[in-house]
Amino acid sequence: MLNVLTFMKEVADGLQMGGNFGTAHVYRSSLNAIIAYCGGEDFTFNEITPEWLKGFEIHLRKRKCSWNTVSTYMRILRAVYNRAVDNNEAKYIPRLFRYVYTGTRAEHQRALETGDVEKIFAGLILLFGVNPAMQRARHFFILMFLMRGMPFVDLAYLRKSDLHGNVITYRRRKTGRPLSVTLTNEAMRIVRMYMNQDVHSPYLFSFLRSPEGTMEAYREYQLALRSFNRQLLILGEFLGIPNRLSSYTARHTWATTAYYCEVHPGIISQAMGHSSITVTETYLKPFQNKKIDEANKLIIDFIKRSSNCAIV
Repeated sequence: MLNVLTFMKEVADGLQMGGNFGTAHVYRSSLNAIIAYCGGEDFTFNEITPEWLKGFEIHLRKRKCSWNTVSTYMRILRAVYNRAVDNNEAKYIPRLFRYVYTGTRAEHQRALETGDVEKIFAGLILLFGVNPAMQRARHFFILMFLMRGMPFVDLAYLRKSDLHGNVITYRRRKTGRPLSVTLTNEAMRIVRMYMNQDVHSPYLFSFLRSPEGTMEAYREYQLALRSFNRQLLILGEFLGIPNRLSSYTARHTWATTAYYCEVHPGIISQAMGHSSITVTETYLKPFQNKKIDEANKLIIDFIKRSSNCAIV
């Protein structure tokens, strides 16, 4: 009978050998969480019951894992279970994961208010003579916003061949969806400012040196991401922005700004290369009630003006 921990490790190893280093990392994190729960002793898929899963969920929450982290680990375990079922190594149990959380929650407001966005865009004078690394992080943050909230991973892996005039055409690394972005004059200025000058490098920017698809390139990306987020954190504190700045902030801010500008969620979804509009709605969910409340206030104010008297 196939054992769960052994099989999960085999799947993670296979993903890494296939160049899916990020996904392999998530599988290993999930594996480590399961080992911490079961004490490291291997077990069969037949031992995974609704009660076992609920116990695992409770264990994760006691360890202060967010609901999104709980969902990630559960979905990884479910994917491994489904593989075992497909291989006739586990018995199929309908709706086995029904009573544990596998959804997505927008737990924190990652998008910036308009005034905070203006602070970043107008930060050139404020940051004059300050740490060049912080200035560079600010420019790339602006570029990501101007490129429809491009994720940092896609930015880091952009190739010189992706740029044609003022148009960048690339594939989302997460979903594989093809995207084309026409760069504004402001975006082109930033691209020219930081364009990779190494004639032997295929990359548009100098975040990576190793060939794409190698473990070395993945490690360089992880280091670049950590450095970028560290500089953004300092930048946010320097500008007095209450929300924690990170690589995700530009993406969430672009999405919510588009939403407030009455852009249809379906268009936002296509622009960002989401796998489905459901993902986009997760971005927008924290702001929908706020927008509805604002609409309600407009209606009440209109009635008050029309009646020229107090409502009560």
